[in-house]
Amino acid sequence: MSNIVLAQAAESAAGINPGLAAIGYGLGAIGPGIGVGLIFAAVINGTARQPEAQGKLQSIAFSTFVLTEVLALIGIVIYFLASVG
Repeated sequence: MSNIVLAQAAESAAGINPGLAAIGYGLGAIGPGIGVGLIFAAVINGTARQPEAQGKLQSIAFSTFVLTEVLALIGIVIYFLASVG
């Protein structure tokens, strides 16, 4: 079912103006940028409060960082699909 939804999104994104797609991706990249900042701010704050938990905090931070950056990567794929079409 999700493959059908992705195919429909790709088909509908193919007719978008490339300039409009670039603006959309720029706005879409704001969310992951803020998310990454909040993640590492929390790690710094937690490490300052409890230095012995640094390793555990960093492992959690990098896993959530990856999940957050996937959103930006999906956005850039949609941008390229929209700008090529």
